[in-house]
Amino acid sequence: MSTAAGGPAGGGISATNVAILGIVGGLAGIYLSTILNGITETTYFSFFGGIGAILAGVWGADAVRRVCSYGLGTGVPSIGMVALGMGIVAAIFGLALCYVLGIPVVLGPIIAIVVAAIIGFIMGTMANKILSMNIPIMERCMVEIAVAGCLVMIALCVTISGTLVFENSILNTDITILSSVIQTGFIALIFIGGAMIILHPFNACLGPDESQDRTLYVGVEKGGIIMAITGVASLVVIDVIPAMLTIVIGLLIWIIYFKKFINLTKRDAYKVIGTGLLPTEEELQ
Repeated sequence: MSTAAGGPAGGGISATNVAILGIVGGLAGIYLSTILNGITETTYFSFFGGIGAILAGVWGADAVRRVCSYGLGTGVPSIGMVALGMGIVAAIFGLALCYVLGIPVVLGPIIAIVVAAIIGFIMGTMANKILSMNIPIMERCMVEIAVAGCLVMIALCVTISGTLVFENSILNTDITILSSVIQTGFIALIFIGGAMIILHPFNACLGPDESQDRTLYVGVEKGGIIMAITGVASLVVIDVIPAMLTIVIGLLIWIIYFKKFINLTKRDAYKVIGTGLLPTEEELQ
């Protein structure tokens, strides 16, 4: 593919500002959840992980719209899955390295995003230099997408487990990411859910009338759904009250931003018409 089919995507919020929101918001959600849970010796603050996942996911969604505006119509789902592929490798590596080396678990997310950035840059360079995609912002966007995917994965892991501990030999705890997220199979759930936050918004809104605010609102409302789903998963891992907090807050975010998305759809559409029910077979004859 080349740049012939498209060009740079515009928007009211700069790429730098969205990146700051994603990095700071994603890390803040992860650390607020784990630190407050540690201080209070509860899992009540696990929902902060879900909020962090939404903020990081919106950054990833914006990076997808910027790189895919160059003509990657059918490549939107693929680049989202690549993002989470890079993200999950980096996330598990960063958290597991803390376990292997016996270093503080708070360093895990930092190590993970550095690894994700390196992988993303390599993937972006290969796409431009080897596959000759010739997209000017490919390297930068692949770094952003990889790091955003990494943060989303870690944040959703924390939402389910309430901890950054990869394995229980570091701290005396029965709840770890390995036991509560990976061994339970919930890692597959958050892989698909995280990819939806990042890839679905532009895939749903692409076209000549695509706008940044409407696309990113889809990312937020999609994140609300995934946050609620991870809350359901956490019911079998942590206490009912923190799990219900995650579910309720996730559903509220979904409702609020879905309504905002509908309003922006009406703003951008030429005309909105209610078509009613589909005609029956008899009516068609």
